[in-house]
Amino acid sequence: MICLQEVKARPEQIPENEREIPGYMAIWNPAERPGYSGVLTYTKTQAKNVRLGLEHEEFDREGRVIRTDIEDISVFNIYFPNGQRGQDRVDFKLNFYDRVLSTALDLEKSGKQVVISGDFNTAHQDIDLANPRENETTSGFLPSERVKIDEYIYAGFVDIFREMRPEDNRYTWWTYRFGARARNIGWRIDYFMISQGLKSRIIDVDILDSVEGSDHCPVLLEIND
Repeated sequence: MICLQEVKARPEQIPENEREIPGYMAIWNPAERPGYSGVLTYTKTQAKNVRLGLEHEEFDREGRVIRTDIEDISVFNIYFPNGQRGQDRVDFKLNFYDRVLSTALDLEKSGKQVVISGDFNTAHQDIDLANPRENETTSGFLPSERVKIDEYIYAGFVDIFREMRPEDNRYTWWTYRFGARARNIGWRIDYFMISQGLKSRIIDVDILDSVEGSDHCPVLLEIND
């Protein structure tokens, strides 16, 4: 599977031969607002079930969630909100975190294993960004945002990159300004949060920080099926 966030385009805006990947099923969830947000999932394995959004009108109009069920695993492709436009957006972001967690826990209760993948727009710990002290009052590293990552972990989800690479301080996002990527002044804000039941099936997780073409880089999760 390939999970893309902040796609911005609608499928009809892209030539058909450029929006398809041979052998993959494409699942789009664009925002109502043109040129904003949007997620896109490509899956090579046929999905048993696909859900767009979180069954919450305010969240769903922004095109932030695709859930794809394959075998016993529900994979969420999520573009979590950014809170840097003011307190109202921070509150929106915190409520969004709560809704995702509640939905994921309900799926676990039904017998599913869950993978929550995507741009969480929050660095969890000091190790997850180059300049933690300078960013304590910046959305993306606010205590109220970081505690939401704690809540996922307290609920039983595993930040599998940090679990397998506890001392690794690589990043997944760099601002385009100030030559940040060349200087590696970055943030780790792209995660795989997985159910405890998947831990024994994880072969590898990695940050592909040599891949360019975006202000983010890809994160890879390999699961033994």
